[in-house]
Amino acid sequence: MKTSALFDQIVQKKSFLCVGLDTDIAKIPVHLLEEEDPVFSFNKAIIDATAQYAVAYKPNTAFYEQQGSKGWIALEKTIGYLKSNYPELFTIADAKRADIGNTSAAYANAFFNRLGFDALTVAPYMGKDSVEPFLNFQNKWVILLALTSNPGSADFQYQKINSASEPLYHQVIKTSSGWAGPDKMMYVVGATHPEELGRIRQIVPDHYLLIPGIGAQGGDLNLVAQYGLNKQCGLLVNSSRNIIYASGDSDFASKAADEAQKIQHQMAVLLTKSAIIS
Repeated sequence: MKTSALFDQIVQKKSFLCVGLDTDIAKIPVHLLEEEDPVFSFNKAIIDATAQYAVAYKPNTAFYEQQGSKGWIALEKTIGYLKSNYPELFTIADAKRADIGNTSAAYANAFFNRLGFDALTVAPYMGKDSVEPFLNFQNKWVILLALTSNPGSADFQYQKINSASEPLYHQVIKTSSGWAGPDKMMYVVGATHPEELGRIRQIVPDHYLLIPGIGAQGGDLNLVAQYGLNKQCGLLVNSSRNIIYASGDSDFASKAADEAQKIQHQMAVLLTKSAIIS
């Protein structure tokens, strides 16, 4: 997907919401366990209920991989359903892959060609040659881990590495921004670090940022927008548990829609205040 197509969706829906399909079979409504593929049935209902409010969907592959082949089939069916029924939506495989070149190429082929995702989260620790294979696909995106929302981010990401006393995550962004432009590279920045978004925007003013941590993890959408919005929005804010587990009963899809709509309404106000939409 091109940047222009993503921005068109943001303007049309007045939203920069990404719904995280972190579907744990232990948490879905019990009645769905009678279905042939409970995880896919859950995902399908969530997608249909929330698609009018979201511009992106992000399955975290760990929740599918833990089920073995059944989980992988559910993931394939989920991305196939999105591509067939909502081709305008941006799809992200949250798999955090990267390895030596030929292994990265195999990962890229799996997620971009085999499954058809638009984007893949990638870990930068092994450097340029581990990331480059993911950049060799037209209209596909690398979403590089920069500053994550977990408490352990302080262990390495904030460590000072040079005489300018810059944290490591600054160097990751500065160096990697030379590998690809804002039409192919995004960055993961946790919503629990909104004060850092202003500094990151100075380094990569035009790149999109994928922001996890809204909702259950305590991130503040207003602060994220204050520090992170750019002239083409430049943000995809992910919400997972708050939306998909809004209810554990038969009304789970309608409750998910209610939660997605609340976030979309808040985003519409923020986009209007920032003059990104009228």
